[in-house]
Amino acid sequence: MSHAADQGPTYRADAVTEPREPTLGNLVSDLSAQLPELIRSELRLAQAEVAEKGKRAGIGIGMFSAAGLLGFFGLAGLLTTLVLVLDLWLPAWAAALIVTGVLLAAAAVAALVGKNKVAEAAPVKPERAIEGLKQDVATVKGER
Repeated sequence: MSHAADQGPTYRADAVTEPREPTLGNLVSDLSAQLPELIRSELRLAQAEVAEKGKRAGIGIGMFSAAGLLGFFGLAGLLTTLVLVLDLWLPAWAAALIVTGVLLAAAAVAALVGKNKVAEAAPVKPERAIEGLKQDVATVKGER
């Protein structure tokens, strides 16, 4: 019976080597394994970014709709005022004019708020996702 099995593993001095640089084949293999997940994560970021900007644009469009409705009622009030002024020549026209002024002022405020909301959402392109993809391409090319 041999005593070599009892002594445990033997190590040779030349068997211990410094860690080597990964080969090109290993790098390409790692890249091809990681690339699909990287692309999926960038697409998820792009979807989230577009959804967020779409929500902001939707709020702005809603405010424009409110401005249009208030403007329509303001116009109706203005027409009513003109009718009252021409028909009655009574102080009732002053009340109708005040109501019309308030409605038109509210329409102006809603239009400004809607304009600001739409401006916040533009541009619709997913800027963070695009920047992330540019960085990924630069990393793959070895620029970083």
